[in-house]
Amino acid sequence: MKVRLLLSAIAVFALMSLTSCSSEDFTEQEVLSIADAPQAKPLEIEILELINAYRISKDLNPLTNNTTVKAVAYTHTDYMREVNNVSHDNFYARKQSLQENQNAQTVSENVAFGYTSAESLVNAWINSPSHRNNIEGNYTDFDISAEQDEEGDWYYTNIFIKK
Repeated sequence: MKVRLLLSAIAVFALMSLTSCSSEDFTEQEVLSIADAPQAKPLEIEILELINAYRISKDLNPLTNNTTVKAVAYTHTDYMREVNNVSHDNFYARKQSLQENQNAQTVSENVAFGYTSAESLVNAWINSPSHRNNIEGNYTDFDISAEQDEEGDWYYTNIFIKK
């Protein structure tokens, strides 16, 4: 099975509280690796804090961390790392999953590659109109996944939702 299809299926499976109508066969290890999103890294915490500080400076509400959003972001970051490509591939599957499992009315995401500090990443997103629009959007929750590949390069997925 292709990695992309497997990760999408596992993410949907995990987000449906371990119940699914899917005909896919999953091992317990595969489910646990997705359902148990990794603990937040200091880099991820710093990114979320910088985004909320920026939002507050613009008189916008700070966003709440969301472990389901974190799990979904992780599946995409891991996918990008596996295929060695930064993309929004399968965004609509992530969006649908968050709509169904978190009652998300709106979903958006920012992705990135290569930034080595939280400040450089957040500044790049703020300096990009489309990424800034997501950061400044009318959302309630967010989370991020930052993962390194074997060469030490970072991949990022930051997802925003409005409940």
